[in-house]
Amino acid sequence: MITKSDLDELVLKYENEDFIKDDPVQFIHRFKEKKDIELAGFIASLLAYGSRKQFIIKLDDLFINIAQNEPLNFILNFEPKLIGNFNYRFGKPYDFISIFKILKELYSNSEGLEELFKYGYEQNKMFETVVDYFYSRTDESVGQGFYHMIPNPRNGGAMKRMCMYLRWMIRKSSVDIGIWDFMKPSELYIPLDVHVGRISRQMGLLKRKANDFKAVKELTENLKKLCPEDPIKYDFAMFGYGVNK
Repeated sequence: MITKSDLDELVLKYENEDFIKDDPVQFIHRFKEKKDIELAGFIASLLAYGSRKQFIIKLDDLFINIAQNEPLNFILNFEPKLIGNFNYRFGKPYDFISIFKILKELYSNSEGLEELFKYGYEQNKMFETVVDYFYSRTDESVGQGFYHMIPNPRNGGAMKRMCMYLRWMIRKSSVDIGIWDFMKPSELYIPLDVHVGRISRQMGLLKRKANDFKAVKELTENLKKLCPEDPIKYDFAMFGYGVNK
């Protein structure tokens, strides 16, 4: 059985700047301005599924060649023709067009993603609020890719990529950037995927068999017993454990 001291040692080993270069978190570290950072993080989180190597190549293309390293300017001045035939797996050009048009409306009429997430947090239904904002502004042109990138929390899924995005925005460390302060790191949920689920069960931290949001809650509560103020730091420990195994 893995002990707390083992996990803490793995956190120290893996939560460092070397982690950044091969992870989608790298994209938030490329920018200095707050809105550039939060937009880069949100967009990166949407594509963070499948082969890590492949989605990082796609994100490089999007940020460097299409957005020209100016995420906020790209969104505020977005036109469908700007992305050409850009796609990634389930996400087709019309799915990205819809998402970027909605982000354009959000940033043209408000303070952006932080305001939206904060409002949802204050209503005690953060994920639902964010997703409903996007769903209420799309149309029938979108396909499976749109709903894969922005899944409905009411379906009971783990919401892994949105949990990961919040980790980036709320936690402050050598990896996570911590530019939002409307909630505490202790209130975050673990980003749960197949690998974290498997490793956490091997560690005795998770009993539930399905990788759904009930499992997210169970695992997060068990991690809080180890570190109440920052349970999600163990995301790095489980990553490291998986690499070692």
